[in-house]
Amino acid sequence: MTEPITVIGTKTMINGNLEGDEDLTVEGHVEGSINLSKTLTVEVGGVVRANINVRNAIISGVLVGNVEAQEAVHITEQGRVVGDITSPRVILVDGSSFRGSIDMGDFNIETTPGEIQRSTPVTRFEEDGEEEEAPARATTRVRTVPTRRPAARPAPARSSRAPAKPAAKKAAAKRKKPPAPKVRSVGKTRGKKKR
Repeated sequence: MTEPITVIGTKTMINGNLEGDEDLTVEGHVEGSINLSKTLTVEVGGVVRANINVRNAIISGVLVGNVEAQEAVHITEQGRVVGDITSPRVILVDGSSFRGSIDMGDFNIETTPGEIQRSTPVTRFEEDGEEEEAPARATTRVRTVPTRRPAARPAPARSSRAPAKPAAKKAAAKRKKPPAPKVRSVGKTRGKKKR
């Protein structure tokens, strides 16, 4: 059984607040605010001037306003958005237009690239070989060290002689071209008939 979808047609304009518990597709114009527990889809040609609070948003038309989505915001290549986006996942397809800011949630600003912060217990070993568990709030930092590149080889000394041909070119020059295939004509022969 398919879930119901509400469609606002191309010749329909709505002013006000929309709230619902089903998917909404906008092909016309909406101004005000939209609160949905499902997905909002703004089709090509649709214009929405509203603050939006939804689970998912797929924008192929024009949206002017702030978007807050619980799961994801997807702006297609025809989509045009002006406003701030708050969502854990934001997809901007090549060709889409966006002006505003994106907030994708909290992250640890203390961790730098190459560093991993872990808050799980660390096991320490005593000298007699018994394990001792460290406190649960211990933090282990693992720093990755870039591998060293091998030293560059010095360039070979240049001689005054002309450069030698590579072995592959010499071998190719020695190979002969295969003979051309013989062509045999098929048809009437021009010989004299015996009588």
